[in-house]
Amino acid sequence: MKWKKRFFALITIGLVTFFSTVSIAVASSETKKRSPQIDPANFVSAVTNPFFPLVPGTTFVYEGETEGVPTREVMTVTNETKLILGVTTTVVHVQSFEDGVLIEETFDWYAQDVDGNVWYFGEDTMELDEAGNVISTEGSWEAGVDGAEPGIVMLADPKKGKRYQQENAPDIAEDMAQVRRLNSSVCVPYGCFENVLVTKEWTPLERGVVENKYYAEGVGFILSVMIKGGEERLELVSVSSP
Repeated sequence: MKWKKRFFALITIGLVTFFSTVSIAVASSETKKRSPQIDPANFVSAVTNPFFPLVPGTTFVYEGETEGVPTREVMTVTNETKLILGVTTTVVHVQSFEDGVLIEETFDWYAQDVDGNVWYFGEDTMELDEAGNVISTEGSWEAGVDGAEPGIVMLADPKKGKRYQQENAPDIAEDMAQVRRLNSSVCVPYGCFENVLVTKEWTPLERGVVENKYYAEGVGFILSVMIKGGEERLELVSVSSP
């Protein structure tokens, strides 16, 4: 998840057939792949999942390090929307800084179904040089374009061990997640939290890279720690409400 800049090049891209099943009600880990059935009538106007709330006007600030380099991310839930596959998605703007320099700017698109699952419909991402010029848009994708399909970024009812596909753009973005714990206690600069949801996240496009992400009820994403493939940590330091 691109709050989610990993600052790693792709380690390898193989010929991978990845199997997953998703539905409006819940994401599944069955082995036969089929396209999610997206019915705009099954989506609601606001993202209110307690582990992934997106209130327009809210800004989240994260700080950390990647391989010893200071990093910072500013994530703003905008008042803008984007229509994708007939679904009105919420636009989230993410700015990623490395050693004080803006290196990536991303617009992510999310929507919630009637059961409370939060779906990820893609992103428009731009890598920048030190002068602010766009040098790459690699990693951008949109559901319904070039075979890309929406994934689920947060389950309505997380269960320990549950696996789900967050991004589904072949050879571009194929992030996966699995629920690890539901009752962790975690402190970050923004505060201390109980009953924190912990997920393990990885992608077949970056083999050997695994991270744990932590989500607090009523707040959302609060912490990520790379547990394999490098040294990276990102913590929530402030939240500004509208």
